[in-house]
Amino acid sequence: MAISSLTRLATSTITSPPPFATALIISRYFTKRIIFTTATKEKNPPRSFKTMSSSLNSKVIAPYGSWKSPITADVVSGSSKRLGGTAVDPQGHLFWLESRPSESGRVVLVKEDGDEPIDITPPEFSVRTLAQEYGGGAFRIYGDTVIFSNYKDQRLYKQSTSSKGSCPVPITPDYGGPVISYADGVFDARFNRYITVMEDRRVSRTNSTTTIVAVPLDGNIQEPNVLVSGNDFYAFPRLDSKGERMAWIEWSHPNMPWDKSELWVGYISENGDIHNRVCVAGYDPKIVESPTEPKWSPTGELFFITDRKNGFWNLYKWVESKNEVLPLYPLNAEFARPLWIFGMNSYKFIKNEAGKTLIACTYRQNGKSYLGILDDVQGSFSLLDIPFTDIDNIASWNDYLYVEGASAVHPSSVAKVTLDGRKVVDFKICWSSSSDCLKYESYFSQPELIEFPTVVPGQNAYAYYYPPTNPLYQASQEEKPPLLLKSHGGPTAETRGILNLSIQYWTSRGWAFVDVNYGGSTGYGREFRERLLDRWGIVDVDDCCSCAKFLLENGKADKDRLCITGGSAGGYTTLAALAFRDTFKAGASLYGVADLNLLKAETHKFESHYLDKLVGDDKAFFDRSPINFVDKFSCPIILFQGLEDKVVPPDQARKIYKALKEKGLPVALVEYEGEQHGFRKAENIKFTIEQQMVFFARLIGRFNVADPITPIKVDNFD
Repeated sequence: MAISSLTRLATSTITSPPPFATALIISRYFTKRIIFTTATKEKNPPRSFKTMSSSLNSKVIAPYGSWKSPITADVVSGSSKRLGGTAVDPQGHLFWLESRPSESGRVVLVKEDGDEPIDITPPEFSVRTLAQEYGGGAFRIYGDTVIFSNYKDQRLYKQSTSSKGSCPVPITPDYGGPVISYADGVFDARFNRYITVMEDRRVSRTNSTTTIVAVPLDGNIQEPNVLVSGNDFYAFPRLDSKGERMAWIEWSHPNMPWDKSELWVGYISENGDIHNRVCVAGYDPKIVESPTEPKWSPTGELFFITDRKNGFWNLYKWVESKNEVLPLYPLNAEFARPLWIFGMNSYKFIKNEAGKTLIACTYRQNGKSYLGILDDVQGSFSLLDIPFTDIDNIASWNDYLYVEGASAVHPSSVAKVTLDGRKVVDFKICWSSSSDCLKYESYFSQPELIEFPTVVPGQNAYAYYYPPTNPLYQASQEEKPPLLLKSHGGPTAETRGILNLSIQYWTSRGWAFVDVNYGGSTGYGREFRERLLDRWGIVDVDDCCSCAKFLLENGKADKDRLCITGGSAGGYTTLAALAFRDTFKAGASLYGVADLNLLKAETHKFESHYLDKLVGDDKAFFDRSPINFVDKFSCPIILFQGLEDKVVPPDQARKIYKALKEKGLPVALVEYEGEQHGFRKAENIKFTIEQQMVFFARLIGRFNVADPITPIKVDNFD
């Protein structure tokens, strides 16, 4: 239940939109009011403003939450472009894929062309695949040609990248609708074809068929030729430079790709079929591992990443003659991320001045990303000093690396890193999700990585804490700030301490904000990741509550104004924390899970057995579903849901809304037409963050919001 994790949301906020904007529907503004004694405006009236002194340098003393900030919801939603991958053509031109909330989430391939980048994708197209719902790997550059998946019909198209205004031409059949998706493809020059993962949903959406296929590029549209089939899932089909061998990753139910997967190599016959296969990694039942990201070096050696032995995703090399694998640089750090999306690129082969092949790679350790150059022959690793503390994908050309990354002062960006040997001589931002955000720098709250004790003796978890920050305001010394705790999606995912304007929206208004990496998160190795096995709804909830308790004990928050929010799996943790614990006083669930059995029955194939390992037996499914324990809820909740969500269908939000309304709790439900799992339209991003803010302020905040936000009606309150 990752939130289209292919790229981090650079922002997600809100200012005061028209309350009945045409691009969305806001459902059920239930007008019945029931007296709710724990959430009344009269009991704790807003505090008044006063000033410290007449000094020009003094700050205004005002209640936490009431501060004015230029980081408005419009700023947040307008700067929430998402990055969907990068590539470099043979001439060194950088390409990137960006999602634009201002264009209803349309995804556009852009080419760097001097000072003015140009859109390659025509206005009537959007580059996005729905393979496994989360997509990724939606395009591939080869020479002056791009092959891409078009969102509306999910067909593959071929287009020139060198001719302005060139028209995309379809290369796969029209099936009358978006029932077949493609992802993670590569060009096969030997047979003039495109090899790609194909997901076929014609028979069943919840039990689709996934294969690796070849699509001819000769201009004749025909059914793709199946090369590899028989398993539940495939990813990373990768050819060697001669087109004679293909590597790929596969896995089967009930495993997710980070639980257990296999790396295979197939030998390609003269007619283009796979005629011999060998399993490189993942076949030994005595070794639990999840290989990922296979790549062939320019000299024909196969490299990949797996987490055998030390439980961390490290780089390995296959010795073909002996069918054995060798570690390159063992380290208790993650050189890869969980395979939620296709097309990840954590390392690249580069050549030094002497023509020697080296590996540019990134790893993550103790909440920070590092970039470096690995010499696999010498076993040496040279760190590269760049400003990013969070790194995703890498592309390269000559002496340049193009790095997708971010930091506490850099939003999601692409940087051109110029190398001289193993040293960085220049660092330049080529693309930014929010190019003008630095003008708000004095309002930025810097994340503090905290390690806090959990309920299990000797076990700690992690979080990023953001204190309230505003150059013009401060609160009185006796007041503690309201705290918004965020539980990330996944749940097999990781939150990162980067510049996110949706967080700064809260902190610049006087909220404390904490983003939790509970047990089960990635980035800390398999052992930490597997804390959640059979215990989803317990470990994550306990860790979020423990984090809030830790901050309370350290004087960082007001115990009467603790709020929790989360999307997808984080929405489930939010609802579970509100149902089964009494730590938080209000919550916001975005496309969250209320009924685990309903999720298991309705979700898509990729995650259809995910819960088997996370939850356990039938009793656990019932006992950990918040919908079955409405009597345990005791505080206000606001719900947000996309009506086209195939991962967590709308019935989840509607069921919990109806039950809470009938119980008499303050509750509101907002539904968005045209939105799926994660909101992409600027007006909806804006509306969601604004309504969360004003909901918390009215119900438990005891302050007036500075922004002119029109609140929606809250059942059993208004």
